[in-house]
Amino acid sequence: MTKATLRTQANRDLSERILHYRRVGGDELGVRFFEAAQSSLRAIERSPGIGSPRLGELCEVTGLRVWPVKGFPTRWYYLIADDRLDVVRLLSDAQDLLALLGPE
Repeated sequence: MTKATLRTQANRDLSERILHYRRVGGDELGVRFFEAAQSSLRAIERSPGIGSPRLGELCEVTGLRVWPVKGFPTRWYYLIADDRLDVVRLLSDAQDLLALLGPE
Protein backbone atom coordinates (compact mmCIF):
# COMPACT_ATOMS: atom_id res chain seq x y z
CA MET A 1 0.00 0.00 0.00
CA THR A 2 1.26 3.46 -0.93
CA LYS A 3 0.68 6.20 1.64
CA ALA A 4 -1.05 9.35 0.37
CA THR A 5 0.40 12.76 1.16
CA LEU A 6 -2.08 15.62 0.99
CA ARG A 7 -0.68 18.91 -0.24
CA THR A 8 -1.65 22.01 1.74
CA GLN A 9 -4.37 22.92 -0.76
CA ALA A 10 -5.85 19.41 -0.65
CA ASN A 11 -6.08 19.70 3.15
CA ARG A 12 -7.80 23.08 2.77
CA ASP A 13 -10.16 21.61 0.19
CA LEU A 14 -11.07 18.78 2.57
CA SER A 15 -11.78 21.20 5.42
CA GLU A 16 -13.85 23.46 3.17
CA ARG A 17 -15.90 20.54 1.82
CA ILE A 18 -16.58 19.26 5.36
CA LEU A 19 -17.71 22.74 6.44
CA HIS A 20 -19.88 23.04 3.34
CA TYR A 21 -21.67 19.77 4.06
CA ARG A 22 -22.07 20.66 7.73
CA ARG A 23 -23.69 23.97 6.70
CA VAL A 24 -26.11 22.41 4.24
CA GLY A 25 -26.92 19.19 6.11
CA GLY A 26 -25.67 19.41 9.65
CA ASP A 27 -22.89 17.65 11.51
CA GLU A 28 -24.03 14.18 10.46
CA LEU A 29 -23.64 15.00 6.76
CA GLY A 30 -20.22 16.53 7.42
CA VAL A 31 -19.13 13.31 9.15
CA ARG A 32 -20.56 11.16 6.33
CA PHE A 33 -18.64 13.21 3.78
CA PHE A 34 -15.39 12.94 5.76
CA GLU A 35 -15.77 9.18 6.07
CA ALA A 36 -16.53 8.81 2.35
CA ALA A 37 -13.54 11.00 1.44
CA GLN A 38 -11.24 8.91 3.65
CA SER A 39 -12.63 5.68 2.19
CA SER A 40 -11.94 6.91 -1.35
CA LEU A 41 -8.44 7.96 -0.34
CA ARG A 42 -7.76 4.48 1.11
CA ALA A 43 -8.92 2.93 -2.19
CA ILE A 44 -6.38 5.09 -4.03
CA GLU A 45 -3.66 4.05 -1.58
CA ARG A 46 -4.44 0.36 -2.18
CA SER A 47 -4.54 0.72 -5.99
CA PRO A 48 -3.00 4.02 -7.16
CA GLY A 49 -3.70 3.30 -10.83
CA ILE A 50 -7.48 3.17 -10.37
CA GLY A 51 -7.98 6.88 -11.00
CA SER A 52 -8.74 8.09 -14.49
CA PRO A 53 -5.92 9.98 -16.27
CA ARG A 54 -8.29 11.60 -18.79
CA LEU A 55 -8.76 14.98 -17.07
CA GLY A 56 -5.01 15.25 -16.51
CA GLU A 57 -4.52 14.78 -20.24
CA LEU A 58 -7.15 17.44 -21.03
CA CYS A 59 -5.58 19.88 -18.56
CA GLU A 60 -2.08 19.03 -19.77
CA VAL A 61 -1.01 17.97 -16.28
CA THR A 62 1.18 14.92 -16.84
CA GLY A 63 0.30 12.02 -14.58
CA LEU A 64 -2.72 13.64 -12.91
CA ARG A 65 -5.38 11.08 -11.94
CA VAL A 66 -8.90 11.51 -10.60
CA TRP A 67 -10.97 9.33 -8.26
CA PRO A 68 -14.51 10.06 -6.99
CA VAL A 69 -15.72 10.31 -3.41
CA LYS A 70 -18.58 7.79 -3.36
CA GLY A 71 -21.97 9.39 -2.74
CA PHE A 72 -20.79 12.98 -3.21
CA PRO A 73 -20.10 15.10 -6.30
CA THR A 74 -16.46 15.47 -5.30
CA ARG A 75 -13.20 13.97 -6.57
CA TRP A 76 -9.61 13.52 -5.40
CA TYR A 77 -6.90 14.74 -7.82
CA TYR A 78 -3.52 13.11 -7.37
CA LEU A 79 -0.16 12.22 -8.87
CA ILE A 80 1.66 8.93 -8.45
CA ALA A 81 5.24 9.58 -7.38
CA ASP A 82 7.97 6.96 -7.12
CA ASP A 83 7.17 5.92 -3.57
CA ARG A 84 4.11 7.96 -2.60
CA LEU A 85 0.81 9.44 -3.72
CA ASP A 86 0.86 13.20 -4.01
CA VAL A 87 -2.74 14.38 -3.48
CA VAL A 88 -3.09 17.76 -5.16
CA ARG A 89 -6.75 18.76 -4.68
CA LEU A 90 -10.20 17.65 -3.55
CA LEU A 91 -12.71 19.45 -5.76
CA SER A 92 -16.44 19.52 -6.27
CA ASP A 93 -17.73 18.57 -9.70
CA ALA A 94 -19.45 21.98 -9.82
CA GLN A 95 -16.12 23.84 -9.80
CA ASP A 96 -14.44 25.02 -13.02
CA LEU A 97 -11.89 22.22 -13.13
CA LEU A 98 -10.11 23.33 -16.29
CA ALA A 99 -9.55 26.80 -14.82
CA LEU A 100 -8.26 25.35 -11.52
CA LEU A 101 -6.11 22.58 -12.98
CA GLY A 102 -5.28 23.64 -16.52
CA PRO A 103 -1.99 24.98 -17.83
CA GLU A 104 -1.13 28.52 -16.83
